[in-house]
Amino acid sequence: MNELKGLHHVTAITSSAEKNYEFFTYVLGMRLVKKTVNQDDIQTYHLFFADDKGSAGTDMTFFDFPGSAKGTHGTNEIYKTAFRVPTDQALDYWVKRFDKYEVSHKGIKEVFGKKTLSFSDFDDQQYMLISDERNEGVASGTPWQNGPVPLEYAITGLGPVHIRVAQFDNLKQILETALLMREIDKQGSFHLFEMGEGGNGAQVIVEHNVLLPPGRQGYGTVHHAAFRVYDTNALHEWIDRMNGFGFNTSGYVDRFFFESLYARVAAGVLFEWATDGPGFLGDEPYETVGEKLSLPPFLEVKREQIESKVRPIDTVRSTKTFDKEYL
Repeated sequence: MNELKGLHHVTAITSSAEKNYEFFTYVLGMRLVKKTVNQDDIQTYHLFFADDKGSAGTDMTFFDFPGSAKGTHGTNEIYKTAFRVPTDQALDYWVKRFDKYEVSHKGIKEVFGKKTLSFSDFDDQQYMLISDERNEGVASGTPWQNGPVPLEYAITGLGPVHIRVAQFDNLKQILETALLMREIDKQGSFHLFEMGEGGNGAQVIVEHNVLLPPGRQGYGTVHHAAFRVYDTNALHEWIDRMNGFGFNTSGYVDRFFFESLYARVAAGVLFEWATDGPGFLGDEPYETVGEKLSLPPFLEVKREQIESKVRPIDTVRSTKTFDKEYL
């Protein structure tokens, strides 16, 4: 059985694709590698922010559902997304950067032996930067070469996904038995699980919390988290495995940029399994990726209809020069 390789992407919901683009591009310095639509709801933008090359394991994606209500944070949800930075010193830079751009943050703290910096955006979406300085395991990506953040401090990929549940034992059994993860550490009500090679890019932090009410999905919350599988054959192994455990799954789904499986596990948390390829750079030039509305072939025939439903968003960056901001 092919183990999960690590985190593939996290998908969340935003109140504004425009503000989301501005925040991730100009504040976080992540590269928009795909501007497309939700393949199941074509009036909804789907933006993919990743590393310089659009590598699997580096992307945070957003739906912009028209008329979506604000979500609330609580239990039984994926509640925080982490991003990797190269060193502890990088976190000192990010404290200054967040202060400059008036980003709410909680200061540098240690979590499971790693320096971290938690922060939130305009929707109260929860994030965390985590230092790779003492990290071993799955490799990270390549920072956006032409972005505004100095490369030695820039975000390189996804760190541990945070999940909060009321019934911890149930989720623990699913993670270990069905998903082949292993619990490697515990701090109070927080439990650290890892998969594959392990390390920041292949970990899940589970908080056991029976005090908070259940979260409610909406903008400012996470929609689902995806894990990496090597290829189509590995994905079909996981489809058979999850069906064998009795989960109600989506079965095979071709997203064009990758191939997927979806299953809702404990407490309604939605997981996705996604292949590393084909990736995001196959249908657009490297220099201008993310600047035009990209549609998979099965939606290309509906381009005129789709473009009439989604408002234009200016995401051109190839004509701009970003000065690296040393603070």
